[in-house]
Amino acid sequence: MKPELQLDPREARVLGVLIEKELSTPDQYPLTLNAATNGSNQKNNRDPVLELTETEVDAALRKMIVKGLVGSVHPVGSRVEKFRHNAEAILAVDKPKLAVLAELLLRGVQQPGELRGRASRMSPIESLGALAAILGPLMESGLVVRLDPAPGSRAERYGHTLSGHVSAAPRSAQPVLAPPPEPPPPVAQDPIVAERALTTEKRIEKLEFDVSRLHRQLGNLAWKLGEKLEG
Repeated sequence: MKPELQLDPREARVLGVLIEKELSTPDQYPLTLNAATNGSNQKNNRDPVLELTETEVDAALRKMIVKGLVGSVHPVGSRVEKFRHNAEAILAVDKPKLAVLAELLLRGVQQPGELRGRASRMSPIESLGALAAILGPLMESGLVVRLDPAPGSRAERYGHTLSGHVSAAPRSAQPVLAPPPEPPPPVAQDPIVAERALTTEKRIEKLEFDVSRLHRQLGNLAWKLGEKLEG
């Protein structure tokens, strides 16, 4: 996988959502920022379940626009900006392969039976043999890797490489971290100082959001002109 296309966990989740919604609910696609955020935080068909803010999803979309994986559009008669993916062209895959990649982006490493059943809601995969025919080219292109079976299981597993190295350890085998220590009791603060700090924090958050939106719009303009926005 090209380094410039590597995705962080938030980008991977958002890209998976865009692909999923295009294939499973095309009448609701492209997605608004709010819809992309809701899709990223769904309780079903997601592992792990996340709680991303609109600002975090917006930042993920902006970074993927620069990479060419996402574009934004303004439908005729609508003032709301919407987002669509460009993964099919950038990654050179067809719809069945795209569905398998989306499922791996949304739920991580999976066994063939799990992967076939879940990806079939986006694109029909009639059998494990049909799934193998999809996975073969994906592995040849380096987008997917095969992993050894988990302890106590005979089934191999598969994971995507869009986020770099794929861990072979199942989630249940990951170390359990000790709970963090209790925070110290809050220090009493002058109410006027506290109010000013809160106001400043809100202003900074709004400025960051506005800058992010402006950068995304510039990235989309560069994409339409066939250029790549630097930085």
